[in-house]
Amino acid sequence: MIQSKDLTVGKPSKVLRDFCLPMFGSVIFQQLYNIADSFVAGKLIGEDALAAVGNSYEITLIFLAFAFGCNIGCSVTVSQLFGAKRIADMRTAVHTSLISTGVVCVVLMLGGFLAGGGLLTLIKTPENIFDDSLLYLNIYILSLPFVFFYNVATGIFSALGDSKTPFIFLAVSSVTNVGVDILFVAAFGMGVAGVAWATFICQGVSCILAVVFVLKRLAGFKTEEKTQLFSGKLFRRIAAVAVPSIFQQGFISVGNILIQGVINSFGSGVIAGYSAAVKLNNLVITSLTTLGNGVSNYTAQNIGAGRYDRIRAGFKAALKLVWIISVPLALLYFFAGKPLVMLFMDEPTDTAIETGVMFLKVVSPFYLIAAAKLASDGILRGSGMMLHFMAATFTDLILRVVLAFILSAPFGPTGIWSAWPIGWTIAAVMSVSFYAHRFVRRKEEQGS
Repeated sequence: MIQSKDLTVGKPSKVLRDFCLPMFGSVIFQQLYNIADSFVAGKLIGEDALAAVGNSYEITLIFLAFAFGCNIGCSVTVSQLFGAKRIADMRTAVHTSLISTGVVCVVLMLGGFLAGGGLLTLIKTPENIFDDSLLYLNIYILSLPFVFFYNVATGIFSALGDSKTPFIFLAVSSVTNVGVDILFVAAFGMGVAGVAWATFICQGVSCILAVVFVLKRLAGFKTEEKTQLFSGKLFRRIAAVAVPSIFQQGFISVGNILIQGVINSFGSGVIAGYSAAVKLNNLVITSLTTLGNGVSNYTAQNIGAGRYDRIRAGFKAALKLVWIISVPLALLYFFAGKPLVMLFMDEPTDTAIETGVMFLKVVSPFYLIAAAKLASDGILRGSGMMLHFMAATFTDLILRVVLAFILSAPFGPTGIWSAWPIGWTIAAVMSVSFYAHRFVRRKEEQGS
């Protein structure tokens, strides 16, 4: 049985590598869910189906923002308590997270069913893909309990230093999802609904397994102190990290929806090309974000244990790790964009292909900069510097949204893609500067 791991001991580079690589593998498989949906929709149904799935995906990111916030709020808090060996409080924090997550999930499901059609109208969804977009979105909303509780469970595993168990669950579930996608669409002829229901079923299986195993793992921690079902004090502590993360991710989601609205004004061919390319882009950014979450767990455990001396070494190790991963992907996307984009489409239009290839050529050279930002973001989150974290992230998104509107007029879709590198670069300078001021400059001043 895989055991929990103390991230406060051992060489930081090895500790982070051993801890983060399974997390990287997990996010690759998690991205397979949506990539599989887009692949099957584009190849077996048609370009409009690909556009519909990609269009709805931008709205699903709102729900994922809340799920991510619940994950990171629980994970950072549990990491700190685990690092401090406060086992009873740690178990109480888990119970508190699960209860509060359930409440948030119910509220979002009600809001999603009521507002889904309005949101699709707001982003100027073309009439020819509106019904399929709404169908996919509604089935996705039904799966929100699985999405939320799976995220919290994986956050708890990460907090305990175990990144391998959720990787195993997700790998099996994601591979199965590809097969079920093809079965429902090709054999049963269920169209976009088949793609959505396949994801629903496989997410449900991985969620149930993750929650059962995490509760079993927690039962193995023995303590004489009383464990509470819910703690207002720990809820506030969790919320202090979760709420800014939700605002951050939610703001990103709203920004992406606004950008999607600009993209939609160029027609379904551009939407389809962007939908294919952005899945590839999200694979990189989500992977780097997940590695940043691992850095947050590492930072939180070491701060909980009072091991501040390990933070600088951890950042250097994290930077090397994210760069090793991002460089080959940047090269692959830049030089092999066309065949990668065409993987998602059976008979693509020239517009769709050109759109997807240009998006990848514009953004992929800047993955190194985005990686540096996400690594330093992990330190900021794990150390509780949430205002600094939010400042850098909001600057990135505001620039991307504003510039997408401004540059789309003279330069068309290429102007929209150009906003990504500008936002990443300025935000990276801010995030790394915040980290350096807290953990580098102060140490130098103390040593002088």
